Amino acid sequence: MKPPPCFLQTVSVTMDMLISFLGLLTLPQLVVPQVVPYLTTLQAEVEIVSGESRIFTGESVHLRCSITDKHRSTWRYLWFKGSEELNTSGENYRLERARVKDSGKFYCQGVRDSLVGDIHTSKSLPVEITVDGGWAILQIPNHPTLVGNNLNVRCHVRGNPALHEVVLYKDGVEVMTQTVRKPDLYLTNLSVEDQGMYSCRASWDIERRTRSVISAEVPVQVLEVLSKPILEIATSINLLNKMKLICHVQYNAPAPAHPINYYFYKNNIRLGVATSENHDLVNQIPGQYSCKAKVPMLNLSRSSEPKSFGIVKGGQRQDSRFLWTPPVSSPDLSPPAATEPTAAQHSPDQSMAAPSFIQSTEVSIQPSDPFLNPSKPEPSPLLSTVLSHNQISINVPQESGDMSGDMSSDLAFTEQSVGTSE
Repeated sequence: MKPPPCFLQTVSVTMDMLISFLGLLTLPQLVVPQVVPYLTTLQAEVEIVSGESRIFTGESVHLRCSITDKHRSTWRYLWFKGSEELNTSGENYRLERARVKDSGKFYCQGVRDSLVGDIHTSKSLPVEITVDGGWAILQIPNHPTLVGNNLNVRCHVRGNPALHEVVLYKDGVEVMTQTVRKPDLYLTNLSVEDQGMYSCRASWDIERRTRSVISAEVPVQVLEVLSKPILEIATSINLLNKMKLICHVQYNAPAPAHPINYYFYKNNIRLGVATSENHDLVNQIPGQYSCKAKVPMLNLSRSSEPKSFGIVKGGQRQDSRFLWTPPVSSPDLSPPAATEPTAAQHSPDQSMAAPSFIQSTEVSIQPSDPFLNPSKPEPSPLLSTVLSHNQISINVPQESGDMSGDMSSDLAFTEQSVGTSE
């Protein structure tokens, strides 16, 4: 007996759907996985081999990419101008007969083959090339100058004519005039006040006429070798009753730099010994904290401004973690007789959450300048009545005066009768 035609048609449709489903399951195996490049900790470096960072139109500059690799691997080089990859792959890049539109920031990156695919270095720091279409350029070093150093600048004129006067300007004000035929000018013993926008004006004679041109302004940056430190006091729930003192400072000495030491102080008393790390972990004790950064080999030291931690009451600093003021009872309540006063217990709701950046320990201190203010819970009528006769005070021990800044954890709880006066 043959099956009906409708049954055969249903079976055929079901088989087609099953085959299509199996085909879809095999598609992910046919897709070629995308190759993700591997990055190394090495970083490429761009340097100017010939030419200047500021050139005239028609001039050239030669850049070189280098990678410090102790394994002496074979690298290929990628070049970028901004985010655009350039059509070159060699170690050297030459910008020939430059035009104004060729100005920009140039980067390079190293690539090499490996068994796991291409390995890339980090991109280099940029080298900015400025192509000027004018007649004069004030050429300065590419890096900032340090306080106390000398600075050589050059008023470069297109065609290099024989100059008879060069004038240097800072923020539009004349600061130096030179009548010799050399375009170089020297600024000695620089200070922070010497930084600003500089330009130059050059004059020369041609065909019994005097020509004078002025350059565009360029920034001159003068940095201190050691900046003024800024102290940060950081607390965290994970630190329990500790807090972290962090001394932020900018050390601009050229490599190899001499070592720098850090010192931390509480109320002008040094905490511990010098450390090569810019942070220290101390107990949370109210006081005036500060830090100092020192470079012994250069005889340089800078101190931060003092920063308060804790509250001030009656001229004495107290720790707000243990400061608790009992609530005052309402005058219309009659206090019941109590032979044994009940000691008040702190509610766990008294602890406050600290901000995300500067957090407190499990007993709350709000580390905001200049002082800290603890919160007080809403008293119950019964507790207020009992406390109107018995005030519980907590004596915070004085500082031990040692170098560590630790505070004793023993607290003396005393009960006093307050029946005489309020």
